[in-house]
Amino acid sequence: MTNFPKYLAFVIFPLFLLACSTSAVTGYDGGQFPVGEDGEVRPFSDRQDDHKRVDAAIIEAAQKNKNALIIMGANWCHDSRALATHFEKPKFKDLIQSSYVLDYVDVGQKNKNQSLARRYGLDGTPGTPTVLIIDGTGKLLNPKEAPTWRNAASRSEEEIYQYFEKYALQESNP
Repeated sequence: MTNFPKYLAFVIFPLFLLACSTSAVTGYDGGQFPVGEDGEVRPFSDRQDDHKRVDAAIIEAAQKNKNALIIMGANWCHDSRALATHFEKPKFKDLIQSSYVLDYVDVGQKNKNQSLARRYGLDGTPGTPTVLIIDGTGKLLNPKEAPTWRNAASRSEEEIYQYFEKYALQESNP
C-alpha cells in the first residue's frame, strides 16, 4: 500500500466529503440540499449561471407579485447555514413560498459573485450571508441591512421571521 496512487486521493477524498452529509432536504426549486451531521442545510453550490438565475428570480417575482430573496453565502459559513436552516422550518417555508422567490448564491471565500453584490450598490459581500431583497423592478429594498447578516446564527427565530415578514409581499389573487 506504500505505492498508493496519489490520483486516487483526489477521487476518494470528495467521496468521503459526500459521505459526511447525512441527509437532504428538498429546496424551493425542487432540488435537494444536503444537510450536514450538525443538522444545518448546505444550499450553496458552485454554478456558472448565478447572474442569470438572479435575473430569472426577479422576473418570476414580478410575475407573481413577490420579491426576490437572494442569499449570498457559503456552505463553510455557520451563519449562512443557520439562516438556510431556519428557512426549512414550516413557519418560514410558508412565508417564503407565499411572498418570495428564493435563490442561494455561493460566494466562495468572498471571492465569487462579488460583481452581483456590486450590481446592487454593495461593496461586495463583506460578511456572509449577505441578504438581498429585490422587488420585481430590480430595486434592492434593503441596501443598508443586506450586509449585516453575518450574525444570523445568533439572531432569534422571531427576529429573523419579523425581518422577512416586513418585506413580504403576498401573491395577488385575481
